[in-house]
Amino acid sequence: MRAVDTNVLVRLITRDDARQAASADAFVEKGAWVSVLALAEATWVLATVYERNAATLITAIEMLLHHKDLTLQDSDAVAAALDLFRSRPALGFSDCLMLQLARKAGHLPLGTFDRGLGKIEGTQKL
Repeated sequence: MRAVDTNVLVRLITRDDARQAASADAFVEKGAWVSVLALAEATWVLATVYERNAATLITAIEMLLHHKDLTLQDSDAVAAALDLFRSRPALGFSDCLMLQLARKAGHLPLGTFDRGLGKIEGTQKL
């Protein structure tokens, strides 16, 4: 299965360039794989460049998770990260995803200097 880059995900979500959005749609309609790295990068771009808030990011991640043509790497960990992010948006989606991937892999605790993240079960504040 082919894969998509961060900028393809951003076009699928923002639709801010009609030509690129159409190209992204055409590329993924045959099926495409989304790495957790591309997903994390896309949420960072949406939050920092496009200044999207947590509610908008949650909607975007849900759309990608349920997209008929996309297969997300570790979709169960992504869904768990989304649940955590939904309940604690100040953490940021990438931190939620990092924790859930570590949990899935059996590599806890996740060491962190982040005060907010360090309060979550499965982490250890250093």
